Parts: sequence; structure tokens; C-alpha cells
Amino acid sequence: MSHFLLRLYRKYAGGGDRAAFQRMENPGYRTGSFDGLHHPSDDDDDDLVDIAGATLDFTSTDDVPPLSSGYEEYSSSSSRAAGMNGNGPTKLVDPLEDPVPGLGTYEDFNTIDWVREKSKDRDRHREITKKSRQSTVALLRSVSDAFSGWLLMLLVGLMSGALAGGIDIAAHWLTDMKDGVCLIGFWFNHEHCCWTSNETTFQERDRCPQWQSWGELITGTSEGAFAYIVSYLMYIFWALLFSFLAVTLVRAFAPYACGSGIPEWTLIIKTITLVLAVSSGLSLGKEGPLVHVACCCANILCHLFTKYRKNEAKRREVLSAAAAVGVSVAFGAPIGGVLFSLEEVSYYFPLKTLWRSFFAALVAAFTLRSINPFGNSRLVLFYVEFHAPWHLVELAPFILLGIFGGLWGALFIKANIAWCRRRKSTRLGHYPVMEVLVVAAFTALLAYPNSYTRMSGAELISELFNDCSLLDSSPLCGYKQANISETSVGNSLADRPAGPGLYTALWQLALALIFKMMITVITFGMKVPSGLFIPSMAVGAIAGRLLGVGMEQLAYYNRDWVIFKGWCSSGADCITPGLYAMVGAAACLGGVTRMTVSLVVIMFELTGGLEYIVPLMAATMTSKWVADAFGREGIYEAHIRLNGYPFLEPKEEFEHSSLAVDVMRPRRSDPALAVLTQEGMTVGEVETLVESTHYSGFPVVVSQESQRLVGFVLRRDLLISIDNARKRQEGVVSASQVIFTEHTPAQAADAPTPLRLRGIMDLSPFTVTDHTPMDITVDIFRKLGLRQCLVTHNGRLLGIITKKDILKHMAQMANRDPDSILFN
Repeated sequence: MSHFLLRLYRKYAGGGDRAAFQRMENPGYRTGSFDGLHHPSDDDDDDLVDIAGATLDFTSTDDVPPLSSGYEEYSSSSSRAAGMNGNGPTKLVDPLEDPVPGLGTYEDFNTIDWVREKSKDRDRHREITKKSRQSTVALLRSVSDAFSGWLLMLLVGLMSGALAGGIDIAAHWLTDMKDGVCLIGFWFNHEHCCWTSNETTFQERDRCPQWQSWGELITGTSEGAFAYIVSYLMYIFWALLFSFLAVTLVRAFAPYACGSGIPEWTLIIKTITLVLAVSSGLSLGKEGPLVHVACCCANILCHLFTKYRKNEAKRREVLSAAAAVGVSVAFGAPIGGVLFSLEEVSYYFPLKTLWRSFFAALVAAFTLRSINPFGNSRLVLFYVEFHAPWHLVELAPFILLGIFGGLWGALFIKANIAWCRRRKSTRLGHYPVMEVLVVAAFTALLAYPNSYTRMSGAELISELFNDCSLLDSSPLCGYKQANISETSVGNSLADRPAGPGLYTALWQLALALIFKMMITVITFGMKVPSGLFIPSMAVGAIAGRLLGVGMEQLAYYNRDWVIFKGWCSSGADCITPGLYAMVGAAACLGGVTRMTVSLVVIMFELTGGLEYIVPLMAATMTSKWVADAFGREGIYEAHIRLNGYPFLEPKEEFEHSSLAVDVMRPRRSDPALAVLTQEGMTVGEVETLVESTHYSGFPVVVSQESQRLVGFVLRRDLLISIDNARKRQEGVVSASQVIFTEHTPAQAADAPTPLRLRGIMDLSPFTVTDHTPMDITVDIFRKLGLRQCLVTHNGRLLGIITKKDILKHMAQMANRDPDSILFN
């Protein structure tokens, strides 16, 4: 499941670095008042960044987003600056007393200030609580505000569940359309078309007169080479058409919709292209992008509630719950979805978010169950019903599957990252449509002859998980018929010798395993919606089924061996190959994603196999240990590093003995730190400083001589305030004094009106001393989600540390290119 862009949105857009003082290209403010501060790029085509295959326009690559014309009204500022309004001799515009539109807002891919946002929410809550004691209307508003979070979760669950049900139904229909069409209604898929047929047999339950393959429809017969060739060509045609439509829609209307990115306006395009991409037969799944779809729903619905529309920290809590909803509707695993959000996605996960995630996942699962897209009246995607318990001896092959999953995960990550790096660094990345079409054609050409690669990933996994019954017509159940006396008592079926049909199926599975391993490497990361869960599970399920059949035959022919004596007697159902497929699927998925707890819970919810938690746990932990031996990064962390996103991975330990003074800027060879003084600077001087630098914020000091720290001002807020003051306050000119003090100093009679900006200043910026160990500093950044941290010595400002500074330092310590951090 390609959910690493979801992690990118939560951790990068929510906790990544848009920190101050990064020497990046000018943000390019687009309002007319700031045209003079815009440094146009020499070549706008160079200002593009590839997000897991998506070509995004980041012309404004600074830490400050471009200013738009529609700013949201700024709510009351944080309590840290409250009560600091002095009274000047004239009516001055103060951002605290007269809120300025645009202050405190964020654009897409902009790091939020977690401390400020939480402070704003606390102030808002105190104000509502205070007013609720004064009137009944205010009390009702307080109750409505408290209930709004649960109502939002209800809406997210309902909307996501409904969309997931529609995606499942549409994908199943289009996937079957590649093989044929239903004569009684083209809108029926193969299974629904044959439901009402009275001519369907148990042995050939997929064949009915109402459903005809394209070869049979065109040639009039289902037999012969010509009919096979026609069906073959039609399969390739539909695969190319679906993949072409998917990549074209993504490229033309919603470049964020590839992979698993989270821009809210791409919801419709993402939904349509996800159905097309899955139906094209590419080696990808819809489960990861369904997390994206759920988060898009949450982003849109947040605008209905003021509390979430105006506070980015609250909105990101909703996105955490939406990630749980996405997994819930993708796999029918509400509990696993909550754990997935906690373990893999969320940067910040308070207890209230846990409860609301559980509620939203419950609502989404109920909605999906009501739609019943699988037509089996079950919520789970791959329901299994194994009749034989597992034995302690089988832990050895389960651990062997874990080793295979870890090796495959490490190999896949290295190979996929190498291929994606090649795509980024060569002309291959300039032709995304052609790449998708070539891969789709290659996939269809090789997949059609093998029935196990021709079928969809979900159908293949369901087939591999299947426990053979006596009359099962699946090729994987092609055993020699056993005598009645050898059949076990009850529902279980005794182990039987493999027949010619099973051996043929095993050869096809072996070829399918090689094909899936190779094609998934080059498919993941293309510019179509793609998930990684189903392809990874398919690889593991194939390997597990092969090992399971091997163990079954070994036990059948060697019951007198020590390891089989006492529990595998003649006529007993000793080995269940479907269980091995399930364990192998979990092992390979764990090796690729490095998930543990949430993966095990998802797997037993996915299959209903609660009895087999121990084998799943053993294989999952083994795969993680083996994969970690080759590198601690999962596939999502690897792609984050490949794209150079400034994200501090919480799982990565800082093992160096550096101090803050070793990492801070400016260095000895750098220019002096650009600062503002609390008084004495004019508007013109401030604008000149802003125009001559590309920093995203400025420390405020008492004076240039003392360098005593007073606070910190964001570049964005500074520019908005100056521009707004020129429009709304008479007498503000370039010679006007800019004042950050609590009280306005005495002004000459003929002096222009001063501009008070204390209201936009952070009076308590986070600071560390120059001798603070960097491991502590890194923990501060991770746990508080800081944008930057100032470095002082005895109260005097020395420098600044940003998240990108830390990442560059860590890259240097690991002998990697430090300049790869940022948008490379």
C-alpha cells in the first residue's frame, strides 16, 4: 500500500520543517503589494519536485507559502502575547486588537506551529467556557462545540465508507470487463451475472451462458486459437485504455492524486483514477490510496466546522482519525486501522484522537458492511475458515517465511529506490504517460497466459488463502482422490497426495512469484494511484502456499519422521497450505513496511483467523528483524529520504556527541545573523532586510549591540502586517518606526505614525544553550514538532537551528550528501 505520502502529509505537512533561516529560493509572494519582493526564478521548470512520481509545482520553495487573496480571518492570538497592548498617542493598528486577515494561516505543504496552534485552541476553549456561564445560548454553543468533533467523525466515516464501497464495486466490474461482458446487463460483473443462472455447476461455477468472453462474443466460440488471441488482444486493449485514462487524468487535473498524496481537491480525480489503475491489471492495490481518499474526505469536511477550519493542529488530529478510517474500509479492519494510525502515521496522537478514531473506523466499517460490495455479507476481504489447528513444529516453517519476507522486503526497498532514483535522474521521468503505458502493456502481455497473474491481486490472495474442500474445483486443490476411509471426521479433510493438476498449478505459482516480484519493483512510484499492501501480500501468499504444499506432501509421505509422530497420523489433516499463505503474506508485508502490531491485528481482522495470531506474530517479528539487518528504513521512510523531505524519523536514534553550537547557523564563514531590533528600525529598513534575504523568520533583539533575545517574528506575518498597515492606517510610510515593545516610546511631533507589531511576535520562542547536546535537541524537535530553535549563551542570541540543519548534520555524519535535504 502506497501510504508513504500519507505519512508525508501528516509528518511533513504537520511536523516537517518549514523552519526559518533556510537559504532557499524567494517565496514569491503573489499579491500586488509584494511584487517588489519577488525574485523570479530563472527557469520555472527547475522548480518542480517529484512526490512519489507526482510532478508538483513548488515555484515557492521557501519555508513561507505564497500569499493568496482569500485569507481566513485570524482568530484570537495565543495567550503568550495576550495583554501586551500598550496605548500610543495615536490610534495604531495592533494585530491583537484588530486582527489582520492572513495572520496565523498556512498553505499547502507548510509546517504548522504546533505550540501556537494548541495555545490558540486553549484560548478559544477558555473563552467558550467562560461565556457558557453567562447565558443559555452560549451554553448551547459550548455543547455544540464539544459535540462537533464527534459529528465530524461520523461524517468522515459515512463518506469514506460510501466512497470505498463504490470504488470496490466499480473496480470489480472494470476488472471483469477485461475478460468479457454480461449479456443481460453490461453493468454486472462476472460473479453477479452468473448468480441468477440455473446452468452454473459447482465444478465450473464461473461459467454461465449469460457471461461471454470477448473471444466468444466476437468469434462465436470459446474454443480455438483465434478466440484465445482475440481475448488476449482485448485484455491488453482494456489494460492500456484504463491505465492511459488513469495517468492522463492525474497528469491533467490532479498531480497530487498519484501515489498517496493528500490535497483535498483531488478527491474526485483520485477516486476515478484509483478504479481505473486497479482495473488495468497493474501490480498495485487500492488499499493505500483509500487512506488518501479518507483523508481527503476529512480535509473537506473540516471546513464545515470553525474549530477545525481555523486550527491546523486540530485538523491534523482529524487526519489521524481519517487514516484509521482508510484502513478500516480498505481491509474491513477497524481496530487494525486505529493501531495503524497510531503506529505508522500519526506525529501526534492524544487520547481523545484515539477514541474518535475508533468511533470513525466503526462508522466506516458499518457503512461498508451495509453496502456489501463483496457480495458475501462479510466485512472482511479474505475470510478464511481453517479446520485444523497449527502445531508447534510448524513454527519453524513460519519463521522461515518470516526470513523470506525480511529478505524480500530489504531487496524490494533497495531495488525500488534505485529504480525511482533512476526515474528522477534520467529522461525516463519526463515521460510519465509513456512509462505507465509501457509498464501496463508489458504487464498485460506477460500476465494473461498465467491464470494466477491474470486475476486481480485480491482475487489471487483469496485463492491462495483457500482451504480445499472435497469438491473444490480450484487447480490448487488438484489432489488425487482419497478413499472415504481416509477422510477425517468432521469438516476437515485428510492430507492427500498431489495430483497432476496441483503440480501444474505450483509451476504457474512459481512463475507468478517471479513475475510479481519483478513487476512490483517498477510499478510502485509511477504517476497513477497505487498501493503496496496487496502486491506485497500476493508475493508472500504465493511463497507461503508453495511452502505449505511442500510441507503437506512431506508430512503425507513421511509420517514416521520424528517431527510428525504423535500429531500427524494417517487420515489426519496435519498441514493447512492456506495458513502458510496467510503467514507468508503478513511476513512480506512486514518486511516491506516494517509494521508489527498493527499488521498482525489487520491480518487477523482481514481473514477472521483469530486462532493464528501466534504464527502471524512470529513471522512478522522475524521479517522485521531480518529486514532491519539490511537497513532500518521501511519503504515509506526510504521514499521520504529519496525525495529529500525534511522529516525527522522518530524511529531513528541520534547517536553522535554533537552540541548545539556545532549545528547552529550562522557558521564561522557565514554572514552575520539577520535580526530585527525591538525599536529603532523603520518600515523601509525592515522591508529592505526582508527583500535582501530569503529567511522565513527573524529573531527580535533589544539592540544590535546587546543581542539580548526578545522574541521571534515570522516573515509571512511581518509582510502581511506591513502591507495591511499601509492600506488601513494613515501615516504609515517607509520612515515610520517599527516597534516591538509593550509601550510606544515618545515620538517627535513631526515623526510619522509608528507601526506596532508586538502582537505578531512570539514572546517565548524555544531556545537552547550553545552547550546543549544534540540528542536532547533532536528529541525536543521531534516531540514538540518545532519549526526552529534559537541558540543562546547567557541570554545573548548566538544562532538558530532548524530541522533542515539537523537533517543535514545527520546526513553528514552518515556520509550522505547534506544538500539532498530540502526539495531535491
